[in-house]
Amino acid sequence: MLAWNRDITRPISPEEAFALYERNWRFVDTAHLTAAETHLIQSLKSQFGAGRLLFS
Repeated sequence: MLAWNRDITRPISPEEAFALYERNWRFVDTAHLTAAETHLIQSLKSQFGAGRLLFS
């Protein structure tokens, strides 16, 4: 839902996805994340997070 205003025909790079989550984290309902999305976020965080916290 964070990418609602993106062109669906243009793939988002992993770096761009991480930046999108990071910029809009206040809108993420962590109680309703799917297991797949949680895994994606954790993976992006470990690659690009540089110690920044999205969630633990």
